[in-house]
Amino acid sequence: MIILTTNEVPGKEIGEVKGLVKGSTIQAKHVGKDILAGLKTIIGGEIKEYTEMMEEARKIAIHRMVEDAQNKGANAVVAFRLQTSSVMTNASEIVAYGTAVVVKE
Repeated sequence: MIILTTNEVPGKEIGEVKGLVKGSTIQAKHVGKDILAGLKTIIGGEIKEYTEMMEEARKIAIHRMVEDAQNKGANAVVAFRLQTSSVMTNASEIVAYGTAVVVKE
């Protein structure tokens, strides 16, 4: 599956537009990680526990978007974007979305 942030696939022709595809997940903070994160806010530095959590959430959302695109018969997603939002205290949603297309081989 080709995934691009651009509206076109360089060197390829888009033969068909399948429409919007998306995938999402909601991740909650872990109490143990919150304690470690609290310490980091005092001493400074990257909060690796949250970095890892958000990276995993992005992978899940992208995977679900790709499944949506495949189910629609697409072989590429253009205009790909990621968005995050807080849905409740200590939980964030990650949404991956774009336009599913069929690229001529």
